[in-house]
Amino acid sequence: MKKMIKMKNGSELEVGLTGNPDRKVIMLPIAKKSVTGQEAETLKLWGVDPELGAKFIAGLSDEFQILHFDYEGHYMAHPYPEHFTSEYITQDLLRIADQMNVKRFSYYGYSWLALVGLQVAIRTNRLESLIMGGFPPYKGPYEEMRVVTARTYEAALKQHGKLEHEPEGQASMNSEQMCPEEVDWDNIQIQIDPAQTKQFVTMYQSLLDFDDQLIQDQLSIPRLTFAGEKDTIVYGEKFGNVTVDIAGRLQKNKKILENFGWTVEIIKGADMDHTKAMQPSTVLPSILPWLKAHLS
Repeated sequence: MKKMIKMKNGSELEVGLTGNPDRKVIMLPIAKKSVTGQEAETLKLWGVDPELGAKFIAGLSDEFQILHFDYEGHYMAHPYPEHFTSEYITQDLLRIADQMNVKRFSYYGYSWLALVGLQVAIRTNRLESLIMGGFPPYKGPYEEMRVVTARTYEAALKQHGKLEHEPEGQASMNSEQMCPEEVDWDNIQIQIDPAQTKQFVTMYQSLLDFDDQLIQDQLSIPRLTFAGEKDTIVYGEKFGNVTVDIAGRLQKNKKILENFGWTVEIIKGADMDHTKAMQPSTVLPSILPWLKAHLS
């Protein structure tokens, strides 16, 4: 079943509900549409599976119902820069669940969509479990990412003044996607609409007073957090000279998180950076058994 749902900013988002109707629902806001041709080849260069969304849905739908949509892709196409706060995003996701007649659900998110899942978890009792990939739920790098996104926005404003349109065949990578560490961050061109990247500035600014250490006792649902062991990105001067060390923070606070009730997994591998650890072939073998164990 697919349905067009009207969002608060007036845009319409395509949402699907598929899988086993007798099983519990997993909200999958990372379900990007499959692409082919040059766009697929560009994604492969960045280490991204061009069929990422379809493979996640296929891998989970035998055991669960999957509520799926491309949340990031939608707001890159329909930016809402002044209003994209953590509260707004939470209301968006609950609105989607309401419109699809889903009362209770589990949530899987990666990177910034992982931290969104934590925001949903503390604002509603409708979650049955939470999986956060590529962003630690305890002592997360909120300030570092605020700096990176602010610098990205500034660079986009400057570049937007120089470019009338984006050259064909070039990738416009949002800093929130946090690409592989081989990227030369000081020389990368920011070819993204300022309104798109300002959304993430707004989101991180809305989290300035958020303390993820103080909310852990509010969480009683099953929850899993994971990252690739090489998920550390050092941004250069252009992006504020900050280091976003996802794996290091998760490893450092592993015992604390486990004491709070989290399952913590560091995915081993010399190539397990932020991008590699988000691919279906990496994620599904970890999350599917965990979901089956905790939602049976």
